[in-house]
Amino acid sequence: MRVLLIGANGYLGRFVADRLLADPAVQLTALGRGDDADVRFDLATGSPGALTRFLDAVHPGVVVNCAGATRGGARELTRHNTVAVATVCEALRRSGCGARLVQIGCSSEYGPSQPGSSTAEDAVPRPGGPYGVSKLAATELVLGSGLDAVVLRVFSPAGPGTPAGSPLGRLAEAMRRAMQSGDGELRLGGLGAQRDFIDVRDVARAVHAASLSAAQGVINIGSGRAVRLRDAAATLARVAGYGGALHELDAPPGALRPTIGHPRTEALVHRADTLGHHRPDPAGHHRDGLAHRGDPDHVTPVAHPYPDGCGGWQQADVRTARDRLGWRPRINLEESLADIWMEAACRI
Repeated sequence: MRVLLIGANGYLGRFVADRLLADPAVQLTALGRGDDADVRFDLATGSPGALTRFLDAVHPGVVVNCAGATRGGARELTRHNTVAVATVCEALRRSGCGARLVQIGCSSEYGPSQPGSSTAEDAVPRPGGPYGVSKLAATELVLGSGLDAVVLRVFSPAGPGTPAGSPLGRLAEAMRRAMQSGDGELRLGGLGAQRDFIDVRDVARAVHAASLSAAQGVINIGSGRAVRLRDAAATLARVAGYGGALHELDAPPGALRPTIGHPRTEALVHRADTLGHHRPDPAGHHRDGLAHRGDPDHVTPVAHPYPDGCGGWQQADVRTARDRLGWRPRINLEESLADIWMEAACRI
Protein backbone atom coordinates (compact mmCIF):
# COMPACT_ATOMS: atom_id res chain seq x y z
CA MET A 1 0.00 0.00 0.00
CA ARG A 2 1.43 3.37 -1.01
CA VAL A 3 0.72 6.16 1.47
CA LEU A 4 1.24 9.84 0.79
CA LEU A 5 1.92 11.63 4.07
CA ILE A 6 1.48 15.40 4.15
CA GLY A 7 3.13 17.18 7.06
CA ALA A 8 5.63 14.45 7.94
CA ASN A 9 7.91 16.91 9.77
CA GLY A 10 5.28 18.24 12.15
CA TYR A 11 4.72 17.22 15.76
CA LEU A 12 2.20 14.50 14.93
CA GLY A 13 3.51 13.81 11.44
CA ARG A 14 6.91 12.59 12.65
CA PHE A 15 5.31 9.86 14.76
CA VAL A 16 2.83 8.95 12.05
CA ALA A 17 5.74 8.54 9.63
CA ASP A 18 7.59 6.27 12.07
CA ARG A 19 4.48 4.14 12.59
CA LEU A 20 3.79 3.78 8.88
CA LEU A 21 7.43 2.99 8.09
CA ALA A 22 7.30 0.18 10.66
CA ASP A 23 4.65 -1.54 8.52
CA PRO A 24 6.47 -3.54 5.82
CA ALA A 25 3.36 -3.40 3.64
CA VAL A 26 3.50 0.40 3.44
CA GLN A 27 5.44 2.40 0.86
CA LEU A 28 5.65 5.92 2.24
CA THR A 29 6.06 9.13 0.30
CA ALA A 30 6.37 12.39 2.25
CA LEU A 31 5.08 15.64 0.79
CA GLY A 32 5.87 18.95 2.46
CA ARG A 33 7.56 22.34 2.41
CA GLY A 34 10.90 21.21 3.88
CA ASP A 35 14.01 20.17 2.01
CA ASP A 36 13.85 16.67 3.51
CA ALA A 37 10.43 15.93 2.00
CA ASP A 38 10.33 13.45 -0.87
CA VAL A 39 8.33 16.03 -2.80
CA ARG A 40 8.30 19.75 -1.99
CA PHE A 41 4.83 21.25 -2.14
CA ASP A 42 3.14 23.99 -0.12
CA LEU A 43 -0.55 23.23 0.32
CA ALA A 44 -1.29 26.79 1.40
CA THR A 45 -0.12 28.25 -1.91
CA GLY A 46 0.00 25.32 -4.35
CA SER A 47 -2.76 24.71 -6.87
CA PRO A 48 -5.09 21.69 -6.91
CA GLY A 49 -4.01 21.04 -10.50
CA ALA A 50 -0.34 20.66 -9.55
CA LEU A 51 -1.21 18.32 -6.69
CA THR A 52 -3.51 16.32 -8.99
CA ARG A 53 -0.66 15.71 -11.42
CA PHE A 54 1.51 14.44 -8.58
CA LEU A 55 -1.26 12.15 -7.28
CA ASP A 56 -1.74 10.68 -10.74
CA ALA A 57 1.99 10.03 -11.00
CA VAL A 58 2.45 8.47 -7.56
CA HIS A 59 -1.01 6.85 -7.37
CA PRO A 60 -1.26 6.43 -3.58
CA GLY A 61 -3.91 4.28 -2.00
CA VAL A 62 -4.10 6.51 1.10
CA VAL A 63 -3.40 10.20 1.68
CA VAL A 64 -2.78 11.21 5.31
CA ASN A 65 -2.90 14.93 6.03
CA CYS A 66 -1.07 15.93 9.23
CA ALA A 67 -0.22 19.42 7.98
CA GLY A 68 -1.57 22.61 9.48
CA ALA A 69 -0.89 25.57 11.74
CA THR A 70 -1.73 25.93 15.43
CA ARG A 71 -0.68 29.56 15.85
CA GLY A 72 -1.23 32.81 14.02
CA GLY A 73 -4.05 35.12 13.10
CA ALA A 74 -7.33 34.12 11.55
CA ARG A 75 -6.07 34.68 8.01
CA GLU A 76 -2.98 32.52 8.47
CA LEU A 77 -4.91 29.76 10.22
CA THR A 78 -7.52 29.76 7.47
CA ARG A 79 -4.84 29.52 4.78
CA HIS A 80 -2.97 26.62 6.38
CA ASN A 81 -5.86 24.71 7.95
CA THR A 82 -8.81 25.32 5.62
CA VAL A 83 -7.62 26.42 2.19
CA ALA A 84 -4.91 23.73 2.26
CA VAL A 85 -7.50 21.03 2.94
CA ALA A 86 -9.70 22.39 0.14
CA THR A 87 -6.69 21.94 -2.16
CA VAL A 88 -6.25 18.31 -1.06
CA CYS A 89 -9.94 17.49 -1.51
CA GLU A 90 -10.14 19.10 -4.94
CA ALA A 91 -6.96 17.36 -6.11
CA LEU A 92 -8.27 13.98 -4.94
CA ARG A 93 -11.58 14.58 -6.74
CA ARG A 94 -9.75 15.38 -9.97
CA SER A 95 -7.25 12.54 -9.67
CA GLY A 96 -7.83 9.06 -10.93
CA CYS A 97 -5.95 7.48 -8.00
CA GLY A 98 -9.09 6.94 -5.88
CA ALA A 99 -7.07 7.38 -2.67
CA ARG A 100 -8.63 7.29 0.76
CA LEU A 101 -8.12 10.47 2.83
CA VAL A 102 -7.23 10.44 6.53
CA GLN A 103 -7.53 14.00 7.82
CA ILE A 104 -6.22 15.04 11.25
CA GLY A 105 -8.76 17.20 13.05
CA CYS A 106 -8.70 18.42 16.64
CA SER A 107 -10.82 18.70 19.75
CA SER A 108 -10.86 22.51 19.46
CA GLU A 109 -13.54 21.99 16.81
CA TYR A 110 -15.96 21.06 19.60
CA GLY A 111 -15.30 24.06 21.82
CA PRO A 112 -16.27 24.09 25.52
CA SER A 113 -18.00 21.05 27.04
CA GLN A 114 -20.14 20.57 30.10
CA PRO A 115 -17.92 19.58 33.07
CA GLY A 116 -18.18 15.87 33.76
CA SER A 117 -19.42 15.03 30.25
CA SER A 118 -17.78 12.99 27.50
CA THR A 119 -17.96 14.53 24.04
CA ALA A 120 -19.11 12.16 21.31
CA GLU A 121 -18.80 12.67 17.59
CA ASP A 122 -22.44 13.73 17.22
CA ALA A 123 -21.97 16.74 19.53
CA VAL A 124 -22.74 20.07 17.90
CA PRO A 125 -19.37 21.81 17.32
CA ARG A 126 -19.05 25.28 18.84
CA PRO A 127 -15.38 26.25 18.47
CA GLY A 128 -14.31 29.05 20.77
CA GLY A 129 -11.51 30.56 18.70
CA PRO A 130 -10.11 31.01 15.18
CA TYR A 131 -8.01 27.84 15.35
CA GLY A 132 -11.03 25.65 16.10
CA VAL A 133 -13.07 27.46 13.45
CA SER A 134 -10.40 26.87 10.79
CA LYS A 135 -10.13 23.17 11.68
CA LEU A 136 -13.91 22.70 11.76
CA ALA A 137 -14.19 24.29 8.31
CA ALA A 138 -11.60 21.79 7.08
CA THR A 139 -13.58 18.91 8.55
CA GLU A 140 -16.76 20.10 6.84
CA LEU A 141 -14.89 20.29 3.53
CA VAL A 142 -13.71 16.71 3.94
CA LEU A 143 -17.13 15.39 4.97
CA GLY A 144 -18.82 17.16 2.08
CA SER A 145 -16.25 16.16 -0.54
CA GLY A 146 -17.79 12.82 -1.50
CA LEU A 147 -14.39 11.18 -0.99
CA ASP A 148 -13.60 7.99 0.90
CA ALA A 149 -12.47 9.93 3.96
CA VAL A 150 -12.23 9.90 7.74
CA VAL A 151 -11.44 12.75 10.13
CA LEU A 152 -9.64 11.86 13.36
CA ARG A 153 -10.44 14.49 15.99
CA VAL A 154 -7.36 14.35 18.19
CA PHE A 155 -7.75 15.68 21.72
CA SER A 156 -4.70 17.04 23.65
CA PRO A 157 -1.56 15.29 22.33
CA ALA A 158 1.33 14.70 24.75
CA GLY A 159 4.59 12.80 24.90
CA PRO A 160 8.01 13.18 23.27
CA GLY A 161 8.37 16.23 21.10
CA THR A 162 5.65 18.16 22.93
CA PRO A 163 5.94 21.80 21.79
CA ALA A 164 7.46 24.15 24.36
CA GLY A 165 4.49 26.51 23.96
CA SER A 166 1.91 23.90 24.99
CA PRO A 167 0.66 23.71 28.60
CA LEU A 168 2.68 20.57 29.39
CA GLY A 169 5.70 21.89 27.52
CA ARG A 170 5.66 25.14 29.53
CA LEU A 171 5.25 23.21 32.75
CA ALA A 172 8.28 21.02 32.01
CA GLU A 173 10.37 24.03 31.02
CA ALA A 174 9.43 25.90 34.22
CA MET A 175 10.45 22.90 36.31
CA ARG A 176 13.70 22.48 34.39
CA ARG A 177 14.64 26.08 35.01
CA ALA A 178 13.78 25.78 38.70
CA MET A 179 15.91 22.68 39.14
CA GLN A 180 18.78 24.18 37.17
CA SER A 181 18.83 27.33 39.29
CA GLY A 182 18.12 25.53 42.58
CA ASP A 183 14.85 27.36 43.22
CA GLY A 184 12.82 25.75 45.98
CA GLU A 185 9.47 26.91 44.70
CA LEU A 186 7.57 27.82 41.57
CA ARG A 187 4.53 30.03 41.20
CA LEU A 188 2.31 28.77 38.42
CA GLY A 189 -0.89 29.96 36.84
CA GLY A 190 -3.43 28.31 34.57
CA LEU A 191 -3.57 24.88 36.25
CA GLY A 192 -7.34 24.68 36.59
CA ALA A 193 -8.20 23.45 33.10
CA GLN A 194 -9.03 19.77 32.60
CA ARG A 195 -8.02 18.15 29.33
CA ASP A 196 -8.04 14.72 27.73
CA PHE A 197 -4.36 14.00 27.06
CA ILE A 198 -3.44 11.35 24.51
CA ASP A 199 0.10 10.21 23.70
CA VAL A 200 1.36 11.07 20.21
CA ARG A 201 2.39 7.44 19.64
CA ASP A 202 -1.18 6.34 20.31
CA VAL A 203 -2.34 8.98 17.83
CA ALA A 204 0.04 7.50 15.25
CA ARG A 205 -1.42 4.05 15.89
CA ALA A 206 -4.89 5.47 15.31
CA VAL A 207 -3.82 7.01 11.99
CA HIS A 208 -2.36 3.68 10.91
CA ALA A 209 -5.58 1.88 11.85
CA ALA A 210 -7.70 4.47 10.05
CA SER A 211 -5.57 4.08 6.93
CA LEU A 212 -6.36 0.37 6.81
CA SER A 213 -10.04 0.62 7.75
CA ALA A 214 -13.17 1.52 5.79
CA ALA A 215 -14.46 3.83 8.52
CA GLN A 216 -15.74 7.21 7.40
CA GLY A 217 -16.93 10.38 9.11
CA VAL A 218 -15.51 11.78 12.36
CA ILE A 219 -13.78 9.64 15.00
CA ASN A 220 -12.50 10.94 18.34
CA ILE A 221 -8.97 10.04 19.39
CA GLY A 222 -8.36 10.59 23.09
CA SER A 223 -7.80 8.76 26.35
CA GLY A 224 -11.41 9.08 27.49
CA ARG A 225 -10.32 10.70 30.76
CA ALA A 226 -10.01 14.36 31.64
CA VAL A 227 -7.00 15.31 33.78
CA ARG A 228 -6.61 18.59 35.63
CA LEU A 229 -3.37 20.38 34.80
CA ARG A 230 -2.53 20.71 38.48
CA ASP A 231 -2.63 16.89 38.73
CA ALA A 232 -0.38 16.64 35.68
CA ALA A 233 1.97 19.07 37.44
CA ALA A 234 2.08 16.82 40.50
CA THR A 235 2.87 13.80 38.34
CA LEU A 236 5.58 15.68 36.47
CA ALA A 237 7.15 16.81 39.75
CA ARG A 238 7.26 13.21 40.94
CA VAL A 239 8.74 11.98 37.66
CA ALA A 240 11.35 14.76 37.69
CA GLY A 241 12.20 14.34 41.36
CA TYR A 242 11.50 18.00 41.98
CA GLY A 243 11.60 18.60 45.73
CA GLY A 244 10.27 22.16 45.75
CA ALA A 245 6.80 23.54 46.13
CA LEU A 246 4.57 24.59 43.25
CA HIS A 247 2.34 27.47 44.31
CA GLU A 248 -0.83 27.64 42.28
CA LEU A 249 -1.69 31.29 41.87
CA ASP A 250 -5.19 30.94 40.48
CA ALA A 251 -6.48 28.09 42.63
CA PRO A 252 -10.22 28.22 43.30
CA PRO A 253 -11.37 29.86 46.55
CA GLY A 254 -11.38 27.64 49.60
CA ALA A 255 -9.03 25.96 51.98
CA LEU A 256 -5.30 25.75 51.40
CA ARG A 257 -4.30 23.07 48.96
CA PRO A 258 -1.56 20.48 49.56
CA THR A 259 1.68 21.17 47.76
CA ILE A 260 1.93 20.20 44.14
CA GLY A 261 5.37 18.73 44.01
CA HIS A 262 7.62 16.10 45.48
CA PRO A 263 6.01 14.19 48.38
CA ARG A 264 8.93 15.11 50.65
CA THR A 265 7.87 18.75 50.54
CA GLU A 266 5.86 19.98 53.52
CA ALA A 267 4.97 23.43 52.18
CA LEU A 268 1.43 24.39 51.25
CA VAL A 269 0.01 25.79 48.06
CA HIS A 270 -1.56 29.14 48.91
CA ARG A 271 -4.16 30.95 46.94
CA ALA A 272 -3.07 33.98 44.98
CA ASP A 273 -4.17 36.41 47.65
CA THR A 274 -1.90 34.76 50.24
CA LEU A 275 1.13 35.12 47.99
CA GLY A 276 0.59 38.71 46.89
CA HIS A 277 -1.44 40.16 44.08
CA HIS A 278 -1.06 38.43 40.74
CA ARG A 279 -1.42 41.16 38.15
CA PRO A 280 -2.13 40.32 34.51
CA ASP A 281 -0.70 42.44 31.77
CA PRO A 282 -2.97 44.80 29.82
CA ALA A 283 -3.80 42.05 27.31
CA GLY A 284 -5.02 39.78 30.08
CA HIS A 285 -2.10 37.35 29.96
CA HIS A 286 -0.12 36.07 32.89
CA ARG A 287 3.34 37.57 33.11
CA ASP A 288 5.93 35.20 31.82
CA GLY A 289 9.12 34.14 33.55
CA LEU A 290 10.18 31.94 36.41
CA ALA A 291 8.89 32.91 39.83
CA HIS A 292 11.27 33.77 42.66
CA ARG A 293 10.68 33.99 46.37
CA GLY A 294 9.43 37.41 47.40
CA ASP A 295 8.68 38.44 43.82
CA PRO A 296 5.01 37.64 43.28
CA ASP A 297 4.77 39.64 40.07
CA HIS A 298 6.87 37.07 38.19
CA VAL A 299 4.99 33.89 37.48
CA THR A 300 5.37 31.05 35.04
CA PRO A 301 2.07 30.45 33.27
CA VAL A 302 1.23 26.98 32.08
CA ALA A 303 -1.03 28.63 29.54
CA HIS A 304 -3.21 31.63 29.04
CA PRO A 305 -6.62 30.49 30.33
CA TYR A 306 -8.19 28.28 27.64
CA PRO A 307 -6.15 29.43 24.60
CA ASP A 308 -7.61 26.52 22.65
CA GLY A 309 -11.13 27.92 23.08
CA CYS A 310 -12.25 24.76 24.86
CA GLY A 311 -13.17 26.21 28.25
CA GLY A 312 -12.33 24.47 31.49
CA TRP A 313 -13.23 20.90 30.54
CA GLN A 314 -12.80 18.43 27.68
CA GLN A 315 -13.11 14.67 27.72
CA ALA A 316 -13.50 12.43 24.69
CA ASP A 317 -16.00 9.67 24.17
CA VAL A 318 -13.73 7.16 22.41
CA ARG A 319 -16.16 4.30 21.86
CA THR A 320 -16.31 4.92 18.09
CA ALA A 321 -12.53 4.51 17.77
CA ARG A 322 -12.75 1.24 19.67
CA ASP A 323 -15.68 -0.10 17.66
CA ARG A 324 -14.74 1.08 14.16
CA LEU A 325 -10.94 1.10 14.26
CA GLY A 326 -10.22 -1.54 16.88
CA TRP A 327 -8.10 1.12 18.60
CA ARG A 328 -7.54 1.79 22.28
CA PRO A 329 -4.97 4.05 23.96
CA ARG A 330 -2.02 2.15 25.40
CA ILE A 331 0.31 4.78 26.87
CA ASN A 332 -0.71 6.41 30.14
CA LEU A 333 -0.11 10.06 31.00
CA GLU A 334 2.69 9.31 33.45
CA GLU A 335 4.73 7.68 30.69
CA SER A 336 4.01 10.61 28.37
CA LEU A 337 5.13 13.06 31.06
CA ALA A 338 8.27 11.03 31.73
CA ASP A 339 9.21 11.36 28.06
CA ILE A 340 8.47 15.09 28.10
CA TRP A 341 10.69 15.44 31.16
CA MET A 342 13.49 13.38 29.62
CA GLU A 343 13.73 15.88 26.77
CA ALA A 344 13.57 18.84 29.17
CA ALA A 345 16.18 17.32 31.48
CA CYS A 346 18.64 17.02 28.59
CA ARG A 347 18.76 20.84 28.58
CA ILE A 348 19.84 21.07 32.27
